[in-house]
Amino acid sequence: MTKTFTCIVCPNGCEISAETAADGLCITGEGCPRGRTYVMQEMTDPQRTIATSMRVEGGETDLCSVRLTKPIPKARIMEAVAAIHERTLKAPVASGSVVIAGILGTDSDVIATKDVAAAEA
Repeated sequence: MTKTFTCIVCPNGCEISAETAADGLCITGEGCPRGRTYVMQEMTDPQRTIATSMRVEGGETDLCSVRLTKPIPKARIMEAVAAIHERTLKAPVASGSVVIAGILGTDSDVIATKDVAAAEA
């Protein structure tokens, strides 16, 4: 079976085909070695990073944008989003601060990507 991928590693967006063969993967169409690496990763263990938001208690805004520091298995994305949305941060929140260390037991942290000051009383 042949699968076709559009490489997302660089702006070229190469169309890369991968076919499972008896002796491994046959990959064609990659414009650079990074495209080959990308397709091999996609075929064996697809990973993604996510950006979302978390609720903030006592802040000047109710939400703080957050992101993962490293990709996690694609199959666990919805589980990670649910774990993030279960939590509430307490203001103030500093951009770059780790708000969940090692989400789902992975080596990826969730970090704040926005400063949220405490609300004025």
